[in-house]
Amino acid sequence: HGDAAPTQNEIIQLLSQLYNSNLLSADAAPETDQLLRRGRERFKKKAAQQAIGIMYFRMKLFNPDGILSWMLPIFKPMLSLWGLAIWIAVVLFAVVRLLPEWTALTEGFGSTVAPSNWPWLIVVFIVTKAIHEAGHGLICKRFGGQVPEFGVMLLVLFPAPFVDASSAWTFDNKWKRIAVGAGGMLFELFIAAIAAIVWLNTQDGSLIKQIAYNAMFTASLSTVLFNANPLMRFDGYYMLSDFLEVPNLMQRSMNLQKFFFKRYAFGMENETPPSSQRSEQIILLVYGLAAMAYRVFLFISITLYVMTKLFAIGLVLAVWTGVMWFVLPIGKLIHWLASHASLAEHRSRAIAMTILMVIAGVGALGLIPFEDHRRAVGVVQSERDTDVFFRVDGLVTDVRVRPGDVVREGDVLVVSRSPERESELATALAEFNEARSVERRALVENPAAATVARERLQVLIAEIRHHQGKLEELVITAPHDGVVVGADPHAMMGRYVRAGEPATRVVDTSDLRIAAALSQTEAAWHFDIGADRYDVELRLLSQPEVAYRGGNVRVVEAGQARLPHESMGFAGGGQIETRADDQSGRLAKQAQFIMYLKPNFDDVADTDADAKAEGVGVGADEGERVALPWLGRPGEGVRLRFTLPRKPLLHQWADRLHKMVQGKVVL
Repeated sequence: HGDAAPTQNEIIQLLSQLYNSNLLSADAAPETDQLLRRGRERFKKKAAQQAIGIMYFRMKLFNPDGILSWMLPIFKPMLSLWGLAIWIAVVLFAVVRLLPEWTALTEGFGSTVAPSNWPWLIVVFIVTKAIHEAGHGLICKRFGGQVPEFGVMLLVLFPAPFVDASSAWTFDNKWKRIAVGAGGMLFELFIAAIAAIVWLNTQDGSLIKQIAYNAMFTASLSTVLFNANPLMRFDGYYMLSDFLEVPNLMQRSMNLQKFFFKRYAFGMENETPPSSQRSEQIILLVYGLAAMAYRVFLFISITLYVMTKLFAIGLVLAVWTGVMWFVLPIGKLIHWLASHASLAEHRSRAIAMTILMVIAGVGALGLIPFEDHRRAVGVVQSERDTDVFFRVDGLVTDVRVRPGDVVREGDVLVVSRSPERESELATALAEFNEARSVERRALVENPAAATVARERLQVLIAEIRHHQGKLEELVITAPHDGVVVGADPHAMMGRYVRAGEPATRVVDTSDLRIAAALSQTEAAWHFDIGADRYDVELRLLSQPEVAYRGGNVRVVEAGQARLPHESMGFAGGGQIETRADDQSGRLAKQAQFIMYLKPNFDDVADTDADAKAEGVGVGADEGERVALPWLGRPGEGVRLRFTLPRKPLLHQWADRLHKMVQGKVVL
């Protein structure tokens, strides 16, 4: 093979891998002791890997090859180019149908992640993942491979099935190997498309519609975020490795990073890189750094999420995984630095460089101050936001406003008519006229009877005024200046309404504020440092490119169960868990501290490039700020970012951890 021939080191590495995998055969009597020792070593290595990866624990159940062989003739017509064409058509049809329903689709997320839906979500997740794994197995069998293992993998203690389709590695065509890797996602996305069609054609509020949404959610979002993610050792990783034709991508990328440390930090000139090709080295280096950063991020985010839901289990996961991922590697590094033979001539430099890197890392994290940002979600509110109700039973005969109309205090909104009240008023007037005639006659004939008649007149006058007041209440007027919002009152035209039934809502848009809900731990920093020691940045969800400053911060110093707006709760797509028995969606399960603040109209924090090009929010001179009109509307969501005094990252992380465990363990 000339210059492309494998080197001696590559041959030795290949033989070593074959030996460790029990793939070497020799025409000689086996050494029983050696085989047993290697078996024990493989068992210990597998057990250690399971212990280290407790978040991804795997357990074999049975051999599914016979089941897949029985299923293959049924699905074989679909595992072809015609089947791919049908798959594309169904998925595209579902996407096109879903696009006009995007708002309803996003609003359904809140009900999906609500605790009441968790049992159905878990069942649907397991079923869709079983179909996912069947896709891997069937396509592997379609190309002549074997599937000897089916089992259950616990992803952060969450059950998920898996199959062993590693025989695809023997396929000489990389596109067949990629097809096996993509098979699970193809099957799962097809299920998501079918579920989308079912969801679009079922009645709101039905169980079938919720299950269909669950299937869409698990079979699309999870498959894209996890299975297709090449930074995790799932389908996307093996597909990327096959596409780049770089085998053992993860292991070799880690070995390349070790090589750079040994060669350039420790001065070990005799070290050999895992690849001699420049292009492959770049791929391994970029992938290794990205995968390592993502692994740390995933460990922290998953651990924190589990701790917020199941604190004790999350704490065990955090301690165990932290020890396995960080403490044990540090121990191995120390042992390697102290005793490895390859460091005989470089031990002093290696130890010194390691200590310097540790000091530099700890110093950067523990001494250098960085900006401390905290975040929250709020909603635009009006200082005067009034629900207008019908005060008398009646028939709606005239509606004079629509949502969005600007009204003044006293403007007529809705007019009703009540024949009962009109009849009662007419009766009272007739009785009044009769009583007045009696009084006049009594004044002439019987002064004592005139006194009784006069008292009767006073009672009737009060009754007439009462009926007139009730008739006046049939005319609904604006309680203050503002804008009509909510449902269209014209929908009630000609309908009989009851007293206390909502008519419309009037919001004063001239005096707006932001209301945010923070848990006790999230609000603690406000009470610790005071409102005058941090800055607030506001971004409307409808206008994220413009950042406004916030001011006049005020926090109610007592926890509130009622949220400022239903959009903050699970039912409205928010992140705050609400009570299961609450129909309004505004009663939080745990008390929240309500923060009120107002936008600063005279200062804009930042804008995007397009806004700057148009002169929006930025003056002619660099750094100059100009006033922008506040474009928020009542009920609109707002993202808030608080900038606290600068602190080292270790101090910030310790503070967040302390707030998280506060009240759950004794510190």
